[in-house]
Amino acid sequence: MAASLREKLKHHRKEAGLSLDDLAKISETSKSYLWELENRDTRRPSAEKLTKIAEALSVTTGYLLDDKADLDEAHLKEAFFRKFNRLPDDDKQRIEEMVEAWSKKK
Repeated sequence: MAASLREKLKHHRKEAGLSLDDLAKISETSKSYLWELENRDTRRPSAEKLTKIAEALSVTTGYLLDDKADLDEAHLKEAFFRKFNRLPDDDKQRIEEMVEAWSKKK
């Protein structure tokens, strides 16, 4: 689905079941700003705002900005590992233990 920033934002927000209000709260930005991003091609978000929006939608900023990019497994993994790396160390340890347990089942 190669698409513009505005198309990607709207698609992923709706896919996540988020309203503009929900995404505004999660990404710490205003509802009106998000509406403009989704409905006008002229707005370009700052790196800080785009990063927060991408994190809230579980995608990467690179994917959002590249009109030719499709959301592939590499983008999804990168978004996941960014979230993982921001977790507290004890949460990371628990996740690593779960992965280790699951890998032993096979």
